[in-house]
Amino acid sequence: MDFLMSGLAACGACVFTNPLEVVKTRMQLQGELQAPGTYQRHYRNVFHAFFTIGKVDGLAALQKGLAPALLYQFLMNGIRLGTYGLAEAKGYLHTADGTLSPVHSAAAGALAGIMGAYLGSPIYMVKTHLQAQAASEIAVGHQYKHQIFPPQSWKVALAAAMVSGIAVVMAMTPFDVASTRLYNQPTDAHGKGLMYRGILDALLQTARTEGIWGMYKGIGASYFRLGPHTILSLFFWDQLRFLYHTYTK
Repeated sequence: MDFLMSGLAACGACVFTNPLEVVKTRMQLQGELQAPGTYQRHYRNVFHAFFTIGKVDGLAALQKGLAPALLYQFLMNGIRLGTYGLAEAKGYLHTADGTLSPVHSAAAGALAGIMGAYLGSPIYMVKTHLQAQAASEIAVGHQYKHQIFPPQSWKVALAAAMVSGIAVVMAMTPFDVASTRLYNQPTDAHGKGLMYRGILDALLQTARTEGIWGMYKGIGASYFRLGPHTILSLFFWDQLRFLYHTYTK
């Protein structure tokens, strides 16, 4: 569960931070092995880079490399945080008398980090190649011509739907937990709930009593239920639109 929870949490964050990864990658490749002042600066700062990429490459370019980025985050953080959490649960971070050992903690953290980084490195390379791809007028660094899926492929819709499924589950699971508990709570003679006053009260009580992870109980089951539903819904929707536009022209 530690592996799954930490991996899903990292994926949820990645959806929002990936545009910054694209900007960071472009700015780090700009002027590679060239003396300052001898090359054209396409990206003057973070905000200018956002504007330039969105204007020239399109807003979708700010999410370039999202698929490998999600896989990288799930694998790296799942292994890193999951391994550390497992070591903590097994008591490896404590000495014989039960006190927390800084040396054991540092060793466990270092080992978990090395494992995650080693296994995630090939995926990070693919992510970097995809995020560096740009229109010729703002291109920096070597331009690899990777293309994961052919244009108009059903695999594009399927991959996008899988990403959407992760985002939906991360955003909606706390509300799903709250609604489940609201529906299941005991009531008085007038039908009024005895445990929660409403959805906000249910969320607050759950967070205070069970912690943030209490709001994500059943997230694995939620993804395997909601994930395929979201994937198939968006996939069929995209394919039906494609067929409609193909045969109505």
